[in-house]
Amino acid sequence: MKIRTMTADMSVSAQIAASDLPAIRAAGIRTIICARPDAEGSDQPGFSEIEAAARDHGIEAHYLPVEPGVVTDAACAQFDDLMSKADKPVLAYCRTGMRAAALWGLSEASKRPLPEILAVAKAAGYDLGGLGRRIANGGKVPVQIAEASHDIVIVGAGAAGIATASSLLARDGSLDIAVIDPAETHYYQPGWTMVGAGVFEPETTAQQMNAVLPRKVHWIKAGVVAFEPEARAVILEGCRVVRYRKLVVCPGLKLDWGAIEGLPQTLGRNGVTSNYRYDLAPYTWQLVRELKGGRALFTQPPMPIKCAGAPQKAMYLSSDYWQRSGRLEGIDVQMFNAGNVLFGVAEYVPALMEYVERYEIGLNFGYNLHAIDGPGKRATFRRTLANGEVETVSREFDMIHVVPPQKAPDFIRVSALADAAGWVDVDPSTLRHKTHADIFALGDVTNTPNAKTAAAARKQAPVVAHNLLASLGKLQGEASYDGYGSCPLTVERGKVVLAEFLYGGKIAPTLPTWLIDGTRPSRLAWLLKERVLPPLYWRAMLNGREWLAQPEIVG
Repeated sequence: MKIRTMTADMSVSAQIAASDLPAIRAAGIRTIICARPDAEGSDQPGFSEIEAAARDHGIEAHYLPVEPGVVTDAACAQFDDLMSKADKPVLAYCRTGMRAAALWGLSEASKRPLPEILAVAKAAGYDLGGLGRRIANGGKVPVQIAEASHDIVIVGAGAAGIATASSLLARDGSLDIAVIDPAETHYYQPGWTMVGAGVFEPETTAQQMNAVLPRKVHWIKAGVVAFEPEARAVILEGCRVVRYRKLVVCPGLKLDWGAIEGLPQTLGRNGVTSNYRYDLAPYTWQLVRELKGGRALFTQPPMPIKCAGAPQKAMYLSSDYWQRSGRLEGIDVQMFNAGNVLFGVAEYVPALMEYVERYEIGLNFGYNLHAIDGPGKRATFRRTLANGEVETVSREFDMIHVVPPQKAPDFIRVSALADAAGWVDVDPSTLRHKTHADIFALGDVTNTPNAKTAAAARKQAPVVAHNLLASLGKLQGEASYDGYGSCPLTVERGKVVLAEFLYGGKIAPTLPTWLIDGTRPSRLAWLLKERVLPPLYWRAMLNGREWLAQPEIVG
């Protein structure tokens, strides 16, 4: 965390953590303003966490969420009002500090000349040149003008986006491709379960974005605000426009931590953790190691979620550790699942039930986590009964692993690309948009009925690459995605139930069953999860090497 001074009364910074508050207080800051919406990134602490820590250090905290590229006149006026009333100095922050700097610059548009505003921002390390016309125009939004144009534009540089870019370049190295993503770090999210079990170090699951992006792509480091499919345009933060011939949409999911009352305020403290966030997975392992007895709860929200087996993986690996260390008899392990089954593909349930019985786990189906009282160590669940009434149940806990509800990002849900439920509306076989023929989508953001896993993205990327190039007349035939997904269910340290299936839950083992029978726990499957899949991800999938992922071509 680096504080960048704009004026004597105003500074900005990138995302801060609760642990930064002592240093912020020591720097003399009296008020902080959060300009970043909650749940914007996988490694982002919520505002409530920051607010609670700020209160402990005598600092006021205000929440002024600004979507990337949507610094409205109203937001600027509210920022100006906060600045006029706040105890100073003030620190405003967002993901990188850019939105905070923009709020300051635009709110100052009627008070300072443009050159001075730009110079102050530049000295602090922020280029507000893209807002020059708006600042000069009294803060009003300028007319949109195309900034760039590319043959192929990919929104999102997660597993799906980078794999697709690499698959395209593997087929035609001359392609002009731009990838849009504001993140500086790329995460191997399937590894976070292993971090939470003390198997992987967190650093092994992260790399700098510029190290994993294909060299030939143009990286547009910005957030997407909106789409104009009729104009073949993507609108970026700062009102910039990027045009395309073909568009690939794969920004992933939004984790809705705020949907559970009290959760943002207690995440990462009071025994409340989640392997669904990079910075919290190590806390899971800490809690597991330190728990000597009491009650451990594991929750799973309504579908869809990314990697539906992840909530169970945390539960099994934690229980295995407690059993090996002789503590399990003193720990009451309970699973609260909003669904009605342990796993969606029935063939894998018997093997999982053996471990449920081994660890004496209590299964509670139909229960959705509604609220958490962290200091009080109490979780509240809701369940809809057969007669339609809603039952509320509270349980005390010593440790709780939470999985938040998940949905498509806001800019997707409100766009013309989304179906009624907010997911990108594509053909489940070709992954081409049902209405806009120049648009393809893959990964967690689509409405295809497959499991939302990295394994699914690995199979989808070559399909999109082939069909996109076919639409440009560069390839023949049509590639088909069969719904493949995979979930290596880590039932104990050293054994995995390797679930692989297609659309409709049809089992689809990649390797011969005499080698790995996915319906039974396997040592070899564990070695695959621990030793093979991480390098396969970093060195093959993200580099266009489609081992066992070549698409089926029809016609």
